[in-house]
Amino acid sequence: MRKNILITGVAGFIGSKVAERFKKENYNIFGVDDMSTGSLKNIPKGIKFIKADLSNKKVINLLPEKCYQIHHLAGQSSGQISFEDPLNDLSKNTSSTLNLIEYGIKKKVKLFLYASSMSVYGNLLKKKASEHDICQPLSCYGLGKLTSEKYLKIFCKKLPFIGMRFFNVYGPGQNMNNLKQGMVSIYLAQALKNKKIIIKGSLNRVRDFIFIDDVVDAWFKASLLKKNLNQNINIGSGIPTSVKELIKLITHKIKKTKFSTIEGTKGDQNTIYSNNQLLKKKLNKKKFINLDQGLDKFISYLVK
Repeated sequence: MRKNILITGVAGFIGSKVAERFKKENYNIFGVDDMSTGSLKNIPKGIKFIKADLSNKKVINLLPEKCYQIHHLAGQSSGQISFEDPLNDLSKNTSSTLNLIEYGIKKKVKLFLYASSMSVYGNLLKKKASEHDICQPLSCYGLGKLTSEKYLKIFCKKLPFIGMRFFNVYGPGQNMNNLKQGMVSIYLAQALKNKKIIIKGSLNRVRDFIFIDDVVDAWFKASLLKKNLNQNINIGSGIPTSVKELIKLITHKIKKTKFSTIEGTKGDQNTIYSNNQLLKKKLNKKKFINLDQGLDKFISYLVK
């Protein structure tokens, strides 16, 4: 029999790509999304879709009776937006996780894969973020992600988990209309539409960009783990890239694009990139699509 898995945020950028991969691997997929930011066209055909808000505790009654794994990728994903409505961020990112933990324990789920974020770290004195570093998030979003990680740790004896701390994920399928989340997609959207990029914050900020295909590959490999569970893993390329370097690449690829800078957003991190040794060791993830190649793939998808 095919194993049932639950994928939340299935209509979103990363959730839909994860669903596509597990569909190819012949899993029986139940997908959940509240459609607040997702799109129906993103949902792969042939999966059982449930439109629901997971922060509502009653929703767990709509979920499958038998479930092998939970893949929790739903949530509010913008640090900037989290300041505009902290209660909504708490509801979407933490209450939803608690409800799924209750469901997972009740159904004796074998693994809870959680989409966390680099935002949990805040500004580190040493710029290369390690899973063992003390986390001091700067945004309500980062705080919510860290809180969910801690809840998973508390219940891990009954519900094994892996927290996947995403760095700057980008690539085909990203929401190009959301100019408050996703540095690469924001800049590309502006460059393609207006030939002008408005940068919020310093050009000297440093990020770790990882292409969507590498994220999905790492996620699938994490789902196969039988040991070394109950820990968080950085999902990043390990390569530091300044905003200035990113803009240089984009303006080279999209000719005649200009840029300007304005004041940064509240809670934005200055320099953050990953120590990805755990990713390489535990998930055997050795190769990554570099930023130059990834941008070419993304731009080709957008202008086709």
